[in-house]
Amino acid sequence: MADGPWWRRLFGSVKTAALDPGRPDLVVVASSFDDAEASSAALERADRFVPGDEVVLRHHLRVPAEHVARVCELAGQDGYVRAESGDPGLLLLQRVQVLDALHCSQERSRMAGLAQRHDGVAEGWEALQPG
Repeated sequence: MADGPWWRRLFGSVKTAALDPGRPDLVVVASSFDDAEASSAALERADRFVPGDEVVLRHHLRVPAEHVARVCELAGQDGYVRAESGDPGLLLLQRVQVLDALHCSQERSRMAGLAQRHDGVAEGWEALQPG
């Protein structure tokens, strides 16, 4: 459903601009860098996370330099863009979305698979919202 829930299409809704990933007031409200931690647990312990509001979901990947362009290309098909990391060996991929435990788990799995297929690892993820 690219246009949202059926009731929004039927009754209409006010279109709001997506969260700008470049906003200077974004802060990390949830994160996990532990493969064994469930996304639901990470979101439950996040005291500043506002469920239902958009987040910038950012994945931290380490992939060999020769694979970075391909990883970015493939992730771009799902709306991810590369973000600056300050660490030349760290690849940050991010996109704006509404986050819940199910979708977080799906994206974690997707990023882990993408990294592994390109001789890398997914170190973790973080969600940012206005502070």
